[in-house]
Amino acid sequence: MSQEDDCCCRFWTTDLVDSEWYAQINIYVILCTFFSEADLKPAFRLSRDTINVLVQMLPRQKPHGWNHEIEVAVCLYWLACGTSYRVTADIFTIPRATVGRIVHSLVEEMMASLHKIIHFPKPEELEEVGAGFARLAGHEAFRCAAGAIDGCHIRILPPAEPQKKCYINRKLFPSVVLQGVCDSKGKFLDTYIGNTGSVHDALVLRRSTMYKESFYPPAGFFLLGDGGYPCLQHPVSLMTPYRQPVAGQVEARFNKHHAKARNIVERTFGMLKTRWRAIFLRALEIRPLFAPKVLAACCVLHNLCLSTGDILEEDEEPHEEDEEDRGNVPDDDDQELSGNNLRARLAAQVSAPGELPACLREHDYN
Repeated sequence: MSQEDDCCCRFWTTDLVDSEWYAQINIYVILCTFFSEADLKPAFRLSRDTINVLVQMLPRQKPHGWNHEIEVAVCLYWLACGTSYRVTADIFTIPRATVGRIVHSLVEEMMASLHKIIHFPKPEELEEVGAGFARLAGHEAFRCAAGAIDGCHIRILPPAEPQKKCYINRKLFPSVVLQGVCDSKGKFLDTYIGNTGSVHDALVLRRSTMYKESFYPPAGFFLLGDGGYPCLQHPVSLMTPYRQPVAGQVEARFNKHHAKARNIVERTFGMLKTRWRAIFLRALEIRPLFAPKVLAACCVLHNLCLSTGDILEEDEEPHEEDEEDRGNVPDDDDQELSGNNLRARLAAQVSAPGELPACLREHDYN
């Protein structure tokens, strides 16, 4: 065992004795997890490095005798096993009520740190973000892209009627909407969570703080969105693909490059679903008002994983594109709001030849 791992083991087991009079911790589980060289990802869905970063990030001062590292382990296991208080309580041999208190406390602490982990890039970082989107798109016209936006429906157990019908989405299952903006590396720049499933993506955008306060993207930059959003220039500059059927090769070529760049947000949601499979691929069995905080905590952990190189590629699943996303969202007719003119200029730039063909350079046409 290396010196670093030895320090890590001591770090994770400090003050265990002080906690014994609160509950009988399953010592076997703790020893097998933190004293061994075993990979923590199967049980906690995070690497050892990411867990250590999370432990350091969260406040250590507690009003009780519980060990800080044990609380982090309990919360992460609860997320990894699909938010089951019973399973987590059985593994750690502590009461369900204690698991519930620990989970709520840790999730609130992650929410308090959310803006340190999920935030928009600084002005000097925008050039790097744009360069990343240009590489994804395969064209310099997308160098002014500052993010990709999309919405994701998360299954929940809805409340009773009459509130239940508000949570039923267009695919007829109850959900809440996670709206995310990510950069070219798949890092979340902004999240807006909690609208009921019946709310359209375009309306979720208009309800978000980013749209209302018009503070991102900055002037000269734009976001990339799918056909579920209107093409806008103000208050949020948002470029969407041309509707099918397209009018010609110029529009088709723009859509092709646009899709290559925008697909990063789909991959980001895919990585999130793959890592927290038990949360995102089945109904969350928690109160609807607590669900947005749990989802935000997962987004925080996603960004922490990227910062430590803890990458978990998404499962290969075909992305479903609804007809609603492609044809039923009207662009804003107000010329001050519409981004149609900007999109037309981008499309023309995409189709413009990079240089004259060799046969034309052989002659002087001046």
